[in-house]
Amino acid sequence: MRILDSLGIRYETVSYAVEEEHVDAVTLAQSLGVNPEEVWKTLVAHDEQNAPLVFVIPGPAELNLKKAAKAVGSKKIDLVNLRDLTPLTGYVRGGCSPLGMKKSYPTWLDEMAGVFPRIYVNAGARGLQVILAPDDLIRAVNAKTADLT
Repeated sequence: MRILDSLGIRYETVSYAVEEEHVDAVTLAQSLGVNPEEVWKTLVAHDEQNAPLVFVIPGPAELNLKKAAKAVGSKKIDLVNLRDLTPLTGYVRGGCSPLGMKKSYPTWLDEMAGVFPRIYVNAGARGLQVILAPDDLIRAVNAKTADLT
């Protein structure tokens, strides 16, 4: 949130109870009483040179690895192993945010984000979401948009 503040980006936050078995975006949307399409998840992948890549997609959707590879100009990408998530990003599963990772990685936001005036993304900890305009998220993380799902 310090990043958003430093950029003058308006946002809201919402906290929620964390359940270990239910860290998915759809369950979160249901608990918050919002459209699941507005709650977005952050996925971390790597290309064939093992370079980290970040993808932000709607909660109910699945990342299409072929579309993602095409978007980044790579032959192939794979999701990072869960054990590598924290060392790469500083975040844990269910608490991964596109904002404030240990390093700034190339980031892509699914083009569907433009449909919504605001989206929910993880704020960097389980139990906390930040709500902001998709264009503001793009600006904050220097993201590109693409068809990823």
